[in-house]
Amino acid sequence: MRRSTSEFQGFVAIVLLTLWIASASSVGLCQSQPIPNIVLIYADDLGYGDLGVQNPDSKIPTPNLDRLAREGTRFTDAHSSSGVCTPSRYALLEGRYHWRKFHGIVNSFEESVLDDERTTLAEPLQSTGYKTACIGKWHLGWNWESIKKQGRRPDPKTGYSPDAFDWQKPIPGGPRDHGFDYYFGDDVPNFPPYAWFENDRLMQQPSVGLVTPEKTAEGAWEARPGPSVEGWDFWGVMPKLTERAVQWIEEQSNEQPFFLYFPLTSPHAPIVPATQFRGGSMANGYGDFVVQTDDSVGRVLQALDSKGFTENTWVIFTSDNGPEHYAYERSRVAGHRSMGPLRGLKRDLFEGGHRVPMIMRWPNRIPSGRVSDGLISQIDFYATLAKALGVDMPSGEAEDSVDQTGLLFGEESRRTELVHNTNPNVYALRQGDWVFIQAKTGTVSKEPRWYQEANGYSEESKEVGLYNLREDLSQRSNLADSNPQQLAKMKARLREILGEAR
Repeated sequence: MRRSTSEFQGFVAIVLLTLWIASASSVGLCQSQPIPNIVLIYADDLGYGDLGVQNPDSKIPTPNLDRLAREGTRFTDAHSSSGVCTPSRYALLEGRYHWRKFHGIVNSFEESVLDDERTTLAEPLQSTGYKTACIGKWHLGWNWESIKKQGRRPDPKTGYSPDAFDWQKPIPGGPRDHGFDYYFGDDVPNFPPYAWFENDRLMQQPSVGLVTPEKTAEGAWEARPGPSVEGWDFWGVMPKLTERAVQWIEEQSNEQPFFLYFPLTSPHAPIVPATQFRGGSMANGYGDFVVQTDDSVGRVLQALDSKGFTENTWVIFTSDNGPEHYAYERSRVAGHRSMGPLRGLKRDLFEGGHRVPMIMRWPNRIPSGRVSDGLISQIDFYATLAKALGVDMPSGEAEDSVDQTGLLFGEESRRTELVHNTNPNVYALRQGDWVFIQAKTGTVSKEPRWYQEANGYSEESKEVGLYNLREDLSQRSNLADSNPQQLAKMKARLREILGEAR
């Protein structure tokens, strides 16, 4: 049963300080430091090559993320669990591979994929006294059946009608039921209902169907039909979310540590940069949306500075998967490679689908100006946060999460292998420098012929793929035929892992 804040005031300070001193000692940190705040910023469809600090040829200015990298550690071999949205968010929050349960995204008005019998990483923090908030894109489902009116079904073309739900009722299954004291967001930027959520309710009742008033800055709307509040402003979503995140930080104090999970809706489609950011890059509308994303990060960092929280806040920035397929044409028209040197995009098993930007800053603890090539997954956040903060992980949970406190503070990675997956029955296994792809190709978003010719990629003709990333980061050379022993070893290991999971 959740205690009230007033019950925690004296008790929490003593307990958390004791835990923090013990954990600080175990990882060699200064024992006199107070308990850190945590801010986890999760970009949406941001590519490995979109950050200026990570891509010398980037056409997108990202001064705030570049600053964050200078002040912290940048991880160049960091991965999401999947090449698409929902599975990566599930894996990040629960510390386990998504494919143990499901593969695809939660579609409009589908139920929650989170496990009631398991905890998210927010719950142990909440139970030990952290004030917790999720502001932004949830995309893990809600218990929509609890508010849907009996017998209502969606129209194939227009989706559910606005009166198909009892919008006055609370909606179970969201962030408030999974470790967050507060939620504000739009759930999914291109899914209905197009409305603002606060905690477990909609702030305004949807009364019309989806309306998309003008073209996006790049690509298609990709907006599913369904209920919307009248005059829903797609361009106003990121500004509003950023405003709320900043406001929430400003409301905090040094009396209680806080955890802010800030999952952005950018630069995911619809690509709708606000007016002041249009023309801010040389990489089309998407590049302008990334400029806006960087600005949102900067505003959060400024809020931490203004409140005096910076020195005692652990900031984590990363993305849920690689860039959308518009990146191919962008590379030809604008000369900007959102995937950087990597092969593949969102949905793909190739590195570009799941190798993502990752930066961590924690002044005087995580080294500044460092670049780490150690293997790390977002799945590892759960165990790493728990270890560094002295928070007990519930027994039997977060079974795929690896404690990476050593990697954060300058040591080698403790992760020796990683399984990649987006679609059922198609997996890849990473071991050291090697990647085995259990498929004829690592692509789902088909590579244009002109792109293959420009980058020296050949059509895949083998039954499986084997690549050495140390020698071939761009995955041009399939070594399956020339390394039969390595191939057999990795095939057997993947079968073993999947067999154990089943």
